[in-house]
Amino acid sequence: MGGCCQTAPVSATQLNVTRLGDRGPIIAFCHGLFGRGKNWTQIAKAFADDHRVLLIDMPNHGRSGWTEGFAYADSADDVAALFGADDPVTLIGHSMGGKIAMAIALRHPELVSRLVVVDVSPVAYESGREFLGYIDTMRAWISAPRSGVTRADEALRGAVPNTTVRSFLLQNLRREGDGWRWMLNLDLLSKHMSELAGWPADELRGSYPGPVLWIGGANSAYVADDYATAMEALFPRVRRVTIKGAGHWVHSEQPAVFVEVLKRFVS
Repeated sequence: MGGCCQTAPVSATQLNVTRLGDRGPIIAFCHGLFGRGKNWTQIAKAFADDHRVLLIDMPNHGRSGWTEGFAYADSADDVAALFGADDPVTLIGHSMGGKIAMAIALRHPELVSRLVVVDVSPVAYESGREFLGYIDTMRAWISAPRSGVTRADEALRGAVPNTTVRSFLLQNLRREGDGWRWMLNLDLLSKHMSELAGWPADELRGSYPGPVLWIGGANSAYVADDYATAMEALFPRVRRVTIKGAGHWVHSEQPAVFVEVLKRFVS
């Protein structure tokens, strides 16, 4: 795998943040596994006129620093260091970012005015094997004497037949000199896939007292009735919304509906 690696623990100053808007309350977006803060740009623009919007690259993703290990509590503390209790945020997280956002709300409730969890639950999933296949393919391509996004797309097609997912992964390619590298800490993500798919129930106890919006895609299995008990125990003021015609990437598949639901909650 190409590219240099930051092995020191991430601090708030090592997290890359894209900012939109210059007035109003803060809305912060946390992306999912293999994502970047800029994945939220289309949704964020709908709030930039009257909010200060933060699009955060999670640790080991995008232009943020890399860490030596992974735990949701540690990632939550890293991201939470960006916020202040005197100006609490509306925190929105999808998938892995949703778990980080939930962990922030549980560990630092004074920093979060309200929480939006997108297509993920505070449970351990059995998934991960598919994602490991993505990682193996990405690592194999970057080490080969090839270049260009088109060639990478061809290389990923066998392991990632879904065009939307493949395009999403290819957003992580970055030109470096005469070659290309992935803006992901692929080694760490592969090593800690079980933790990424899991949920540290022993570490994240108590409950968050603020309002919570729990958004799921109707065609996704990541938010299900069986998970409601776990969600309600940690977030007693939760309200669940299911968006039709959407799978796991709810905000990408149904952006207009997603923005409308989000605006009603935020206002």
